[in-house]
Formats: sequence, C-alpha cells, structure tokens
Amino acid sequence: MKRDTGLLRFFAFILGFLVVGGFAGAQSDKIVIPAGTPEDHDLSAISNEQDPAKKLAMYQDFVQRYASNPAAVAYGNWQISQAFQAAGDLTRALDYGDKALTGSPRNLDILVSQANIAQQAKDNSKLMDYAARGGVVCSSIDKQAKPEGVSDENFKRQIEDQKIAAKGNCDFLESAGFNAIAGENDAKARMAEIESFSAAFPDSKFSDQVSSYAIYTLGPGQLNDRTRLFAYGEKTLAANPDSLPALLLLAGSYVDDPKPGSLAKAITYAQKAIVVAKADAPDADPQRKLSGGIAHSVLGYAYLKQDKAQTAIPELKSAVALLKGQDEQQYAIALYRLGFAYAKLNRINEARDVLTECVRIQSPVQAQAQDTLSKVNAARAKGR
Repeated sequence: MKRDTGLLRFFAFILGFLVVGGFAGAQSDKIVIPAGTPEDHDLSAISNEQDPAKKLAMYQDFVQRYASNPAAVAYGNWQISQAFQAAGDLTRALDYGDKALTGSPRNLDILVSQANIAQQAKDNSKLMDYAARGGVVCSSIDKQAKPEGVSDENFKRQIEDQKIAAKGNCDFLESAGFNAIAGENDAKARMAEIESFSAAFPDSKFSDQVSSYAIYTLGPGQLNDRTRLFAYGEKTLAANPDSLPALLLLAGSYVDDPKPGSLAKAITYAQKAIVVAKADAPDADPQRKLSGGIAHSVLGYAYLKQDKAQTAIPELKSAVALLKGQDEQQYAIALYRLGFAYAKLNRINEARDVLTECVRIQSPVQAQAQDTLSKVNAARAKGR
C-alpha cells in the first residue's frame, strides 16, 4: 500500500499594592512599604497628584531618592511602567516593568502587569516569558516546606489562603500563555512556547489543546521533527495516560515510522485511543467521535501495512461511520484506506463504490484514490 498522508488535524489584570504574602518561606514575592516611613509619606503625596506628567516625574524622582531600598525601587518602577502603558508607550512600559521584576522577580502582580502590556504590544515571546515565570510561582505554592513551629492544620490553611489570593493572577497568566501559543505564526517559536508553557503549567486546563498544537507544530508541513514528536507524546502520556491528543499523536506517527516495532506501537496506541474516546457512547460529543474515527482509521491502516486487509476492514468501516460529517479530510482518508482494503481482497464492487465516493472529495488522497479506482475499474471490466 502506498504511504498516504493521514495527518492528525486537531488542532484581570489586578492592580494592587500588597502582593500574595504569608509566613516565612512563601513562594511569591510581596512589596511592603511600612506605614509612617518617608517612602510611605512620599507615595501618599504622589497618589494625590492628578496631573499624569507630574505624577510620572514624581515616581522617577522617588526611585532615585530611595535607590538603596529595593522594595521602593521595585514599586516605583512598576508604577512608572503603568504610567507609560497608560500613555501608550509600551516599549518603555515593558522596560520599567522588567526593572521592577529585577527587584521583585516572583511578584505575581507585576508579572501579570507585564503580561498585559506584552499582549497589547503583540509580543508573544515576552508574553510567554512572563506567563511561564508566573506559572512557576503559582505551581510552587503547593511545594513549600512547612516552617518549624507551624502546625499541620495552620500550614494547610495558610497554603489554601495563598492559593485563593493568587488564583486570579494564576488564571490570567495561564490563559495569556495559551493565547500566546494560539496566536504564534512561527512554528519554531510556537514549539518553544509550548515547551515553556508545559513546564510552567504541568496540570493546565489547556493541556489537551496545547498537545494538539504540539502535534500540528512537530508534524509534516511544520517542523516535521518525528524524534521530538515521539518524545513529546511519550512525556505527555507519562503525565496523563488517557490523553487523547497524545495517544493519537503517537498512533498516527508510529504507523508511518519505518523502524522495527513501530507498527506494533501504533496499534497499541490506536486501540487505547479507541477505548478512551468512547466514540460509540450515546453521549459522545463531536470531538470524541472525531478522535475515535481517526483512531479506527489509523488502526485499520496499521493492519493494512501488516497485510491484514480482512482485519483492517471492520476498523475502517467504523472510521468511515464516525468521521462522516465530522471532518471531510479524515473521512476521505478513511474511505481511501477502506477502498484499498476491499481491492486487496478482490472485493471489486465494494472497492469501486467506496473509492468513487472518495474521489469526489478534494483531499490529500484524492489522486491515490483515483489511481486505485482506475485499477479496480480495469479489473472489473476484465472480469466480465
């Protein structure tokens, strides 16, 4: 059987002065300007200034005046950053925000502020950098060591308080990071962003969508990097054995891999994907039907490559039934594979019907289907 092209196709901001705080060992930075200090007095005066230009100058003077106070410098640079953002000067807003992060690198409010500015500037690289740095802070909250002298009950409560306080920022950064991936046009940059996002948000609610982008990015037509594709899929399954995108990724990739043992792996992953998708269940949604259909199609294709056409046919018939009306391209691929299986078994009339339907669809297998149909028609005419 000719190699076909069965590609897998899935594909608030919070302003505040105090940041997440807590007991010693807390994983998120906080900025504290003690009440009654000269810094506190000057900040009160600045906040009362109504003229934006004068307020900006006062913050710049504040940063210079208290250069020896890291908290004051970080806070002042953060306010200068927001002033430039409000004025539409996003380049300087990012520069001053980065200065603020130098003094308070794990400050979620500042990271959110920077991510917000990077979104406005349409700078996906910086956006992902801030999102990933924030994700590391968010995921570290659960990993803190219990300080001495704190009871288990109090420690657990304090951790939950921190998570509640950080939730808005963490949700924003997670969504912003995913949006950076979705909006990235450069395949190499997108894959770097996917890897950064996956490391920073290992349990993300966007994991399936990110896996789909990885499949697309590493596959043919993009980076075409099968080695990284296998590594990504195996790593994803190690964390989530029931990840449908990863199962389909590995099944669809191993089925065309020439190395010994790859077809057996493709069959194993396709069978597992069928079980996980439960596409025949009464409550199966279109995505589960699509996933199940692709899995059946890959499984049938693997059997064909093992010269087991008879075994392939039931899988490919299931694929055709599930994919019809779901995805025209995958439907055409399954039709071609089914028509080829019928032809291999000399079931000429069935092959002719299926292939005739396949060639009506513009798809990557249209020319192959037409070639096979011509041979089937010739055999049919000869047999009369």
